[in-house]
This record gives sequence, structure tokens and C-alpha cells, in this order.
Amino acid sequence: MKLVECVPNFSEGRNRVVIDAIADSIRSVEGATLLDVDPGSATNRTVITFIGSPQSVAEAAFRAAARAAELIDMRGHQGEHARMGALDVCPFVPVSGVSMDECVEIAREVGRRMGEELGIPIYLYEAAATRPERTNLATVRRGEYEGLAAKLAQPEWAPDFGPSKPNLKSGATAVGAREFLIAYNVNLNTRDRRLAHDIALDIREAGRAKRDSDGRILRDEAGVVIKKPGVFKEVKGVGWFIKEYGRAQISMNLTNYKVTSVHAVFDEICVQAERRGLRVTGSEIVGLIPRDALLQAGTHYLARQGRTCGIPEARVVEAAVQSLGLEDLKPFDPAERVVEYRVARRSPLVGLSLREFADETSCDSPAPGGGSVAALLGSLAAALTAMVAALTHGKKGHEASRSEMDQVAVAAQEHKDNFLGAIDEDTAAFNLVLDASRMPRKTDEQKHARAEALERANRGAVEVPLQVLRRCTLALPLIDAVARRGNPNSLSDAGVAGLALAAAAEGAYLNVRINLPGLADGGSVREEADRLVQEARDGGEAIRQYVLEHLQD
Repeated sequence: MKLVECVPNFSEGRNRVVIDAIADSIRSVEGATLLDVDPGSATNRTVITFIGSPQSVAEAAFRAAARAAELIDMRGHQGEHARMGALDVCPFVPVSGVSMDECVEIAREVGRRMGEELGIPIYLYEAAATRPERTNLATVRRGEYEGLAAKLAQPEWAPDFGPSKPNLKSGATAVGAREFLIAYNVNLNTRDRRLAHDIALDIREAGRAKRDSDGRILRDEAGVVIKKPGVFKEVKGVGWFIKEYGRAQISMNLTNYKVTSVHAVFDEICVQAERRGLRVTGSEIVGLIPRDALLQAGTHYLARQGRTCGIPEARVVEAAVQSLGLEDLKPFDPAERVVEYRVARRSPLVGLSLREFADETSCDSPAPGGGSVAALLGSLAAALTAMVAALTHGKKGHEASRSEMDQVAVAAQEHKDNFLGAIDEDTAAFNLVLDASRMPRKTDEQKHARAEALERANRGAVEVPLQVLRRCTLALPLIDAVARRGNPNSLSDAGVAGLALAAAAEGAYLNVRINLPGLADGGSVREEADRLVQEARDGGEAIRQYVLEHLQD
């Protein structure tokens, strides 16, 4: 799933009618999911967070900018936060399946539209900046709204897009691309803010001021304080006391969790706290966290415990939540706090119980049908493979294969999840074929539109089972590995996995074949499907024979 987050900041935090209108403009875009609206009265500023596909997020950001330009007049704006425009800042953040370069392209295209269509001076910043001096947002915003006329009069501050003169009503906007920012607090068993801040000085990138033997702060020839850098890059932090919780915290912004991870920071603070006679009681995520950041943490702690990481994703997340103490202050619900889970598409079939799925399949509707059942068989084969690998990983006498089994279990879990996704995808693809076949065909235009829709739908109906068939051949070596080098007490389970995967491949093959007549280039697809199913047959039979030969009667 390609997901981009956008966190625009608007210079209005008091007028709820205006705030709601801007939020509604985002909601109006299909594929964009509004996650949070956070107004501040003192700052007179609202931070909105939404997420979606690259295309939907780009459109939603532009519509929000247009609504803000219509409803917010900067000539009367007052607030405690630095600002230079009605839409003050608009960053795009890669979440999953999207690169930073892609977010830079989104920022530049949206910035171009804002400049040309709304007549607003646009400055690109951070990863999208076109000049090194514009990378830092604080530099771009220096002088704020009141200083825009003087700034725009300077050739070096000509905007990247839009007019080189002030827009008196809307001001100017900074549009950029940056990494996901995780707001993260670590809790201590003390009320002493100074102890918490002392730890923050040691871990944050900015570090602390250097001092001489008499405790005086050292400065360079220009009078600038000389700093001793902290342990981590991309970490900003302070220590404070939270009256509500009755304890001190190290409060941080992790500006790039791919450089410095949540678990690395947590572990280091545990060490630093112990040196000071303190204890970490847990930690807190403020707002949302990317799925990958939690999975990294869960994998880290499972590995430290000597446990396999090839377990269901929910268990890996659970390991992260428990190890980081994320429920120390309040409940932590991954469904609400993990970005990707908030926007996950509902899976009607996968969410059914076994009985409900069997009942639904047995009804007089054509879907779910053989394609969904083939995908289900594939998921069960992968699940059994992961189980045997996990049972081998922790078994005494199998230490030599522990690393291999961990890799097998992790890969099998990934295959399992992809097979599960194909259950609903196959049914959805079939329904699109039915919808296309029911389109009107009275006029030539209608016939042409129907023919095109049928071609697209049939291609989807072929592609889903073809992907299942491809995945079957990728999963076969994993089953072979657990059959030959796995726990011998689970040999029959490996055998069932091989049989289930072979059946999944045969079922997927049949579903490819039945939809091929609807494709113009069906011949090349048939050749690939024939090759894949034969590979699955041969591999499945080899596993079956091996299991039969090595079973102890």
C-alpha cells in the first residue's frame, strides 16, 4: 500500500467554522483519511494530519490550501507561533511504499499548483528545497508575515513558485518533504525535572554546553557556545515534569526513526537512568507511529530474548508495546495509534470465522469461489511452515539451524499475510467482472466503454490468481527446508503444508485459465502459468515423497 502523510499547519486556531471547513475540504477527497485536527487558541494555529495515496493526498492538500486562502485573512492574524501564511507550512511524509524522492515530487507539484492557481508565493523546504539555505524551515519563515514584503524584494528570496510580491490576504506558504516525526516520551520514577533534562542533554543531537574545570561554559572566538554532541542523531529532547502523571519525562522528537530508532533511544535512556540511580517505568507515543518503527522494536526485543521473529505481526507489535512500556500511562491500541492500521482497508472475508467463511462460500453466490479458497489454502500452508520453523528454532539439539529457521519463519509469515490479502482481492476482482458485464451496450459508445471495462476487469481477475501462483513457487523452498531440516516431530505438519500449497497452486492455475479468454495477450500469460504450476507440482511431489520416506511407522 502506497501511503503518504501530510501535516499542514493553518493560521487559525480559534474559529471552529473555518477549521471545520478546511477539514471538510480534506474529507471531500476520496482516498484521503483525516486522522487528527488539533487547534490551539494561544498559537491561533491548527495542525491537521491526514494520510492516503500519493494522488489523493496531493489533491487534498491543494483543496485545503484553496479553502484556507478563501477563509483566512492574515492581515488580522495574531498568535504566539511563528507564521507567514494562511497555510503556513505543508510537509509531505513518506509512510509506506513511497520514497522520499516521490514525496519531493508531490511537494513540488502541489507547490506549483498553489503558486499558479492561488497566487501565493511558495517556498520549498527540507528535502524539497531547491537551495541549501532554504532547507531549514526556521530560515525560510524568518521575518514571518510582517516581513514578507521586504523578503520578496530581495532577489535571493524570490519564491520557488507563485508571484514575487506579497499576497496580503494569504501571505506565503512553505511546502516540503520530510521524514516521519515521532513524538516520544520516556517516563522516569522521579519528580525531578533536572534529572530528566540531564539525560536529555546526553542523548539529544544538540548535546550540552562544554564547561571548563570550574564549571564555566566554553565559547569560541565568536562567542558562540561550544557544544558536546549527544549520543543520537535526529533526536531533539528536553526533560520536564508532568503534574498529571506525577513524574518526570524525557520528551523527544525523533525526526528520522530510520536513523535513530525508538528502541535504541529507549535502551540508552534505561542505561543513563540507572547511572543516576533512576528507573525507566515505561514510555509514551504522542500521536501516531509508523508500523515499521514498531515492528523494528518488536523484532529487536524478540531477538534479544532469543525468540524467533517469525510470528504473526500482531505478536511482534505486542512485543514492542510490552518491551517499551507503552501502556505505562494509558492504554495503547495499535489499531488507533499505528498509521497504517488507521487506514487499513476492511477485509470482509478474512475477518470471518472459519464457520462463517465456509457458510459464505457454500451460498448460491459465485463469490467467494475457487480463487479465494486457493488463496486460503496458500495462507494455511505458509502458516504451517512458520509453525514448524518456530518449533525448530527453540528446540534443543537444533541450534545449528536456528538462524535458518528464523529466516524461514519470517518469510513464511510474509507469504501468509499476502495469501490472506488475496482472498478478498480475488472476490473483489470477480465482482468487477460482473459489474463490467452488466454495463449497458445499446450505443456504440456504450459498447466501447463496456469492452474496455471488461478488458480491465478480466486482467484483474487473471492477475490475482497469477500472483497467488507465483507466491506458491516462492513458498515451496521454505516448506522443503522445514521438511528436511525442521523438527522431526513436526514432519507431518510440513507434509500437510506441501499438500496445501500444491492444491493452492492448482486452484490458482485453474482460475487463471478460466479468465484468459477475456485477455488480448492471454498467450504469454498462459505460458507463465503453465511453467509455474508445473514447478509447484514437481516441488510439492518432492516434498510429499520425502515426508513419506522419513515418517517413522
